[in-house]
Amino acid sequence: MVTQHLSSALHAPAVSAAYPMAKPGYGKRSAPGQQARSRDDFALLPTRERYVAGFVDHLPDGASMSVKQLAKQLPLYGQQAISTSLNALSVAGHLRRVRCPVGSGDECRWVFRTFWSRTARDNEWWTTYLTTETANRTAAPTPDTAPPPPWVPAEEPPPAAPESPAVTEQAPGPTPVPHQLTPPQAPDGERTQPTTPSPAYLTLARLGRDDHRLTLSAHDCTTLEPLAAQWLDRGVTTDYLTNALTAGLPAQVDSPAGLLRRRLIDKLPPQLPTPAGTPADAPTPTRRLLVECTDCGRPGQPEALPDGLCRPCHTTHGNNAPPDPTQIAAVKAHMANLRDLLKPV
Repeated sequence: MVTQHLSSALHAPAVSAAYPMAKPGYGKRSAPGQQARSRDDFALLPTRERYVAGFVDHLPDGASMSVKQLAKQLPLYGQQAISTSLNALSVAGHLRRVRCPVGSGDECRWVFRTFWSRTARDNEWWTTYLTTETANRTAAPTPDTAPPPPWVPAEEPPPAAPESPAVTEQAPGPTPVPHQLTPPQAPDGERTQPTTPSPAYLTLARLGRDDHRLTLSAHDCTTLEPLAAQWLDRGVTTDYLTNALTAGLPAQVDSPAGLLRRRLIDKLPPQLPTPAGTPADAPTPTRRLLVECTDCGRPGQPEALPDGLCRPCHTTHGNNAPPDPTQIAAVKAHMANLRDLLKPV
């Protein structure tokens, strides 16, 4: 008589044809060099993580990887459970969240992607991959794909209404900022032309369009403008400044101006001296991908986020991680041996 051993793992549901794709340039990206699919994929993971990993593995490249969309398709678990599972998959070496620069100069934008590998990779492999040209070529948008809009939330589904292929999509113009209804009067009574807002002012004014928790008034932008200008004077881009101000926000922000003022002061990057003999108009070095903490979204260089987690989240995850089954078995064997030794002869 042959006994059939069935796995207790839950089978992830099939990917629905209606599963939303992310904005062009966002979403899932498959890492190279993965092994072929097999029944033993993710066998060492806990049941919930195995369930989520099996579903994500079958998603096409470009699919939305937001926790909200995954939770809609995986009814057994809510958003909090999905978020915890993604953290565990990051630690297990299956995914990394990154920010990729697209474009150049003032037109540079950041897109948000999740690199996925069915084959578990260690930190050294991810760091090497994400800092090489291979990752940058993979992250670059395809020639027939328009770059994503500059100020849209990451990984939101595209509009439901179809667009006519005959219409050429135009890049959105600069976001308008609040201005004075009546231009100020010059001493001789003539009207003066309105002043063009500085890049620092524009960056602050656009924060509220990215996240309503950081909506600022025109007065707030004017007050904080000198602090933001210090960042730009030290060589950072407006996108870098935006990322630094918006990463890891609390659920509720009571005073946007106060929070931003604190961040502008506390997180001010160091002033890097210009090496001797380097011309002032030397080309800007190629920017690397920024890895996002899978849990809180804090950006950083690949080597600074082992397991895809920043230091605080890594510590929290380590404290809450389930015990290793091998260690549990060793403890049980040790306790059984002690009980045998205590038995009367």
